[in-house]
Formats: sequence, structure tokens, C-alpha cells
Amino acid sequence: MIEAITFSAENILLIGSVLLFVSIVVGKTGYRFGVPALLLFLLVGMLFGSDGLGLQFHDAEEAQFIGMVALSVILFSGGMDTKYGDIRPVLAPGIVLSTVGVLLTALSTGVFIWWLSGMSWTNICLPLTTSLLLAATMSSTDSASVFAILRSQKMHLKHNLRPMLELESGSNDPMAYMLTIVLIQLTQTADMGIGAIMVQLAVQFIVGAGAGYIFGRIAVRILNRLDIDNQALYPILLLAFVFFTFSLTDLINGNGYLAVYIAGIIVGNEKIKQRRYITTFIDGLTWLFQIIMFLCLGLLVNPHEMLQVAAVAMLIGVFMIVVGRPLSVFLCLLPFRGITLRPKLFVSWVGLRGAVPIIFATYPVVAGVDGADIIFNVVFFITIISLVVQGTTVSFMAGRLGLSEPLPKTGNDFGVELPEEIGSELSEMTITEDTLYAGDTLKDMNLPKGTLVMIVKRGDKFLVPNGSLKLLLGDQLLLISEKSPALQAESQSDSF
Repeated sequence: MIEAITFSAENILLIGSVLLFVSIVVGKTGYRFGVPALLLFLLVGMLFGSDGLGLQFHDAEEAQFIGMVALSVILFSGGMDTKYGDIRPVLAPGIVLSTVGVLLTALSTGVFIWWLSGMSWTNICLPLTTSLLLAATMSSTDSASVFAILRSQKMHLKHNLRPMLELESGSNDPMAYMLTIVLIQLTQTADMGIGAIMVQLAVQFIVGAGAGYIFGRIAVRILNRLDIDNQALYPILLLAFVFFTFSLTDLINGNGYLAVYIAGIIVGNEKIKQRRYITTFIDGLTWLFQIIMFLCLGLLVNPHEMLQVAAVAMLIGVFMIVVGRPLSVFLCLLPFRGITLRPKLFVSWVGLRGAVPIIFATYPVVAGVDGADIIFNVVFFITIISLVVQGTTVSFMAGRLGLSEPLPKTGNDFGVELPEEIGSELSEMTITEDTLYAGDTLKDMNLPKGTLVMIVKRGDKFLVPNGSLKLLLGDQLLLISEKSPALQAESQSDSF
């Protein structure tokens, strides 16, 4: 029998570093086979857990806190990557999916669970309110899973599907969170009326959205006006804003998850100092928190308990994939005539569950709700089903439905970027026979006024240009030029 291992001040760094190393190696290996890295992180946690190598981690409150911190960073990072120009055409359907869609998924799945638990052959027996609570915890699509899978597989989807899916997954966690909290209260007291519930939901949404907008604007202004000698401190300052936004919004009865997502959108669409350093830092931190979050949740579960509800959880998972999610998507997108059948089918399929439902499932455990252990184990099992079945087939479904297209080229072959505060732009040019007709040196080229050649790439070599450098067929030139007033005005308008 494997001896149980517990976390302590002496071994936490050793154990943590081993877990991180194994997760990254396993995640990289699984990526080659199209397996979502987040699923593998979850499985690594289970492998090292109480039913595996014996690492003991059973504190739901600690897991909940880790998940809260991780989700704050993940949602803020997702907001930073969301551009106004991308989400503007899909803003209405995205918001409907993230609010009404979550509610419809919770209602249909909750009723199905209640009906299922009344069967004589099932090993669960949950009242209606608890069944709805179970459904509410997993009613939203998981932002970490959707962001990670869509971006790691580098899919370019037609009909603005990617920004719509990312907008939905980034903004629907607040609705699921609020439904979970309200239903926990209902399981413990029956005094809440429908009016009080609606007021509570409205306050959470309005305060959360308002706080996110205000704190996002404040963060942009301070980042741009505060002169810090050490550029490495800019991303740390922004991280402090993320946690401040979440905690203060929650303190004033708003939804912190919605606030950090909206604050991320504000910051991501404005010009800020040291954007490259900030983006690199936030991206790395996001991956770190995703790994830690999935590892902790994998450690928290006892697989032998999860297997006891496997049959029922399998039926609920199949219902959500085949009926619950498609039903809510088709009903929500019914008013939007421009969205055809194939995009609706794809949106229905990308109803990924991940860490968020598991974190929300810890709330009933911490609150001491009757049947909370069943809720947690069912949600965990369904998350694995979703990541295995849906997460591994996102690219396949996009291809089958004819919704994927070649990824447009971004950046340049030279790996050079300019700070966005510089009013210049980079472009590339390849030397052809027509180019060499007028002469084979840079001084013979008729470049537009205000345009300079920065680097010449010849095969694997990079050459510093001068007027007498002889150009050869196939040489690539990196050009820098001033932005035209029209382009500068357009880039500024995209910020608002």
C-alpha cells in the first residue's frame, strides 16, 4: 500500500515543482495527439492524488480560493485578447448565450437530473432544488478550456465564431456563479422569492459590469501616467489591479468574475506602456494558474467515489452534449437570422466544461449542502467526458461543418515588433525579377518617401542594409515606414 503524502512547509516546493514539470511534459506530449493539455493536467493531479501515488489534498476551501485567484487572471487575460472590432458583430448573440443560454441549460439539465434521480435503478436521489443546483454549477462553458483549446489549435473560424465563443465563455461564468449561490441559499432556506432572486442577479450584473469598466479605465490611466524605472514592474502593477478589481467588486456585492473580464477588455483595447512585457507576463501567468488550478482539482477528487456515480454522470453528460446545450443554443440564436444551421451546430458542440464547473461544485461542499459530495463527483466526471469527447474533436467538427479556413499570417518572418506608441509600421517585400530591373542595389530601388529598409534576409542569414548592398532574387526586406494619417486615425478609433 502506498504511504500517504501530505503537503507541508518543507515539501511543498519540491512536490509543486515535480507536479509542474510532469504536467508540462505530459501536456506537450498530449498536444501532438490532439489531447487538450488541460485534461492532462487534471489527470496528472488524479495520478498523484489519494487514489494514485498517495498525495493528500482534501481541503475544498483551499481549492476554491486557488480557483478564484486563477479564474481572475484567466478571465482578465481572455478579456485583454478580446478586440472590440472582433466582438462588435457578435456582441448581441454572445451576451444572450452567456445569460439566457446559461439559464436554459441549467433549467433543462436540472429537470432531467431530477427526473433521473427518481428512477429506482439510479443510486442518487436529489430533490428538485438540489438537482437544479447540480445543473447550475456546470451550466456555463469553461473559459480556461475554450480559450486554451481555440488558441492552442490555432483555428481560424468563419462567421466570427471564435470571438463569439470566447465572448460567451468569458462572460457566462458570472451567470452560472450567481445561479449556484442563489440555489445554495434556496436549499438552506425557502424564504427567498422570485423577486429577491431577480434583484440579486441584477445587482450582481450591474455592479460587476460598472466596476469592471471603471477599474479598467483607472488601470489604463495609471499605467500610462506612472513613470516606473523598472519596466518589469508594469505587469506586476497590472496584476495588483486585477486582484483589487475582483475583491473590491465582490465586497460591494458585484460579480468579480464579470468585473475582471470587462476590465481586461478595456485594458486590452487601449494603448498602454510596455504592452509587450505585460502581455508576455500575463500569458505565462495564465498558463501557470491553469496548471495549478487543474492540478489542485485533480488532487481534490477521490476517483473511487467518482466511479460510484459514473453511470448516472454519463447519462447527464450525454444529455448536456446532445440535448441541453444544443437546445439552449438554438433557442438563444433563434432571433439572429444571419446565423445559419452549421454555425449553430458548432457552437452547440463547443460547450466545453472544465475547471470552472468543478470550482463552482466546491461551493455546495463548503456550504454543507445535503448531497454536495454527489454534486462534486458528478460534475468532475462530466468535465472529463466533455474534455475527452468535445475537447479532442473541436478541430474535427469545424472541418466537417466547413467552418475552418487557413489561418491568416500574423507578424513577420523577422520576429521584429514595434511598440504601439511608435507611429510607424512594418512591412515585408520580396525581391523579384521586376524589382531588379531598375538596378540590383538598395540605392537603385524607388522606395516611397519615409520608408527605410531595416534588415535584409537571405536564406538563413540576416544582413545589415546599406546603399551599395547587392540584392539577389528571393531576398526578403523588412521595411519600416510612417503610418499614414488615415491609418493612425483608424487605429485610434479602434481603441474606443
